[in-house]
Amino acid sequence: MGSDLSFRAAEKLFHENPAIDLHSIDLLISCNQGPDFKAPSNSVLIHERLHLSANCACLDVPLGCSGYVYCLGIAKAMLTSGQARHVLILTSEVPSHIIHSEDLYLRMIFGDAGTATYLSVDSVSKIGNFVYGTDGSGASALYVDRSAARNPIDKDWLQLNANQDGGLQHGRMHMNGSDIVHFSIKKVPELLQQTLLKNNLTFEEIDLFIFHQASGFILNVLKRKCKIPDEKFFVYIEDVGNTVSNTIPIALAEAIKQDVAREGMKVMLLGFGIGFAWGGTVIEM
Repeated sequence: MGSDLSFRAAEKLFHENPAIDLHSIDLLISCNQGPDFKAPSNSVLIHERLHLSANCACLDVPLGCSGYVYCLGIAKAMLTSGQARHVLILTSEVPSHIIHSEDLYLRMIFGDAGTATYLSVDSVSKIGNFVYGTDGSGASALYVDRSAARNPIDKDWLQLNANQDGGLQHGRMHMNGSDIVHFSIKKVPELLQQTLLKNNLTFEEIDLFIFHQASGFILNVLKRKCKIPDEKFFVYIEDVGNTVSNTIPIALAEAIKQDVAREGMKVMLLGFGIGFAWGGTVIEM
């Protein structure tokens, strides 16, 4: 389950950073599109497993590809307004549960993962301004059918998918790849320019660009269209795939590990995809 991935990511974060006081965390944000239950939320379940303080607010954000950027924006708003001082952002996705075995294209692209990010009021100054947007007309380009109340699974569905792992009881993902590509190529260059403008920065002042790792093809096209030099464009998808809301924090962590993202650098983060939603910001390492 997604909450298990979040829990393990949080455990790893705390193990590697023992100075973090779990009981000081006063906001837990769980970004996921595969909740364990319709209720209660994953953030509540993880709160209990981590034994966080009772004075901790819990919030779920089911935004997928743009979700991490939105979570950063929520965290910054809560920190700068004084409503929180220590924030834990957990992303987790399990697309393997909703992909049919014959959907080889989707099985090649997507992967399961979980990440953990800790932010405090002392670090909020390193998070820049945000750009957000949505075009709801693209909702049908990537969706999970038979996954909730509008068109729930039934006996016939389970019998039809009896040969699938779990009987696709969580629904089935459908994607119109050409629509996703068209949206990404049209919107992301605009988002990049808007994010620069919102942060009063020039293109040359950005040291590193980390986009949602949608696919190798989309990333290559966007790199060329946005005229980003190879050394400033970080890609980390081959080993993990498109892990939805996890891709940006995973790529950022890998960039740090490879010494590509270093202290003092300005890094642009751009999320875009499912729901035709998008978000962008700039962080300082």
